[in-house]
Amino acid sequence: MASIPQKPVQNGTSSLIVGGGTIGISIALHLSDRGYKNITVLDRGEDIPSAYSAGNDVNKIVRADYEDAFYATHALNAIHTWRTSPIFSPYYHHTGYLVASSSSAPLKATSHISRLMTAISSHPNQPRGCLSTISRPTDVRRKVPQLTGLLTGWSGYFNSHAGYARAAPALKALYIELLARGVTFHLGSAGEAVAILPDEETAKSFPAPRPYIKTADKKLHCADVIILALGAHTARLLPAAGAQLTAKSWAVGHVRVSAGEAARLKGMPVVNCRDLGFFFEPVSVDESEQEWLIKLCAHGGGYTNRLGASGSTTSLPPSQVQENDAIPVEDEALIRRLLREALPEFAKRPLERRFMCWCTDTADSEYVIDFVPGFKGLVLAGGDSGHAFKMFPIFGGWVADVIEKGAQDEERWRWKVGSSDGKEEIGWRVGGVKDISEVRSRL
Repeated sequence: MASIPQKPVQNGTSSLIVGGGTIGISIALHLSDRGYKNITVLDRGEDIPSAYSAGNDVNKIVRADYEDAFYATHALNAIHTWRTSPIFSPYYHHTGYLVASSSSAPLKATSHISRLMTAISSHPNQPRGCLSTISRPTDVRRKVPQLTGLLTGWSGYFNSHAGYARAAPALKALYIELLARGVTFHLGSAGEAVAILPDEETAKSFPAPRPYIKTADKKLHCADVIILALGAHTARLLPAAGAQLTAKSWAVGHVRVSAGEAARLKGMPVVNCRDLGFFFEPVSVDESEQEWLIKLCAHGGGYTNRLGASGSTTSLPPSQVQENDAIPVEDEALIRRLLREALPEFAKRPLERRFMCWCTDTADSEYVIDFVPGFKGLVLAGGDSGHAFKMFPIFGGWVADVIEKGAQDEERWRWKVGSSDGKEEIGWRVGGVKDISEVRSRL
């Protein structure tokens, strides 16, 4: 579709955000901060955080460990906001971040860690002394004394300038804040976007069509600017986005621990073994603080879900969250091995709250924050590639900039021409991409 000249938007105009997850909530916050008043958010979840959002999670890593100084600088700005903002700081824990590989790690994992160490140590804005080299298991225990396993062959680094955020609670708090500011939310069937009208084919016949969003309750929604922030579900509403955004998932599980065990592990840094997986300190899941969970995630290249409808090979998450509550046995084995290596006392505990966390990869791991060709006032904000939540405090500002300028100045975040099959070699991921159909019988 042809590119349509976009008129810069000012804060007296209306904004419709389709998707109430991490990116959508951040956009609403930043538009509100800039004085926009007529802001509406649609989401098919019955509440915020939405059951369909990757941000509806116990916790997420917050770090500025990037090979690319461009993203490291942005992430350092995000960490500053996480630590200092009255809105975000209650949900951030500056625990530090251990990154390692095990004795059986492939060269890709160890070389990536080496490049990260070089990038962190050379970045002018990284705090002096934040990086420590880990050469052997005894070094690991000095930084993370809570670990009781053998940590066979573990080596890497420890970055003290990092931590994690309580994800779902942060989203809930921002939702409450936005309601108080007068932002309108339509949830459930009233917020489930089912079509863009005119659709992509019809739009080709009209000059600069202004789109409408049709929701499951058969109502049409329009605004001066419409922002699609649907994460891994984007291509379901805008099929053209599937050429550059590939929905992929990773296995998540949780181990339940007692209050006493949680107290022993309190303050534990985020532990990320690049060839196995990562985990966090226990967090309370009830007000009495008698139930605590350790979240664990298996590493890998990710799982696609190519539906094959009408010959399409676009990867999309299952349409219902109930279809997403199991993980492949291979990934449970990775999680069990990670526990045996690091916290063996929990290695045989039941793995609870299992699910596949869906994100959206791009071939170059860059975001897409740009106007959609062929439409007037339609913006896509996506392509998280697993690194959006750490940017939660600042992401919406990037989108607001594009809306107000009427164009994307940052070339790497522009709408991408061409097609991706989602199987590209991602430099920082370990393992190949599989389709969920290959392991469905082993879920």
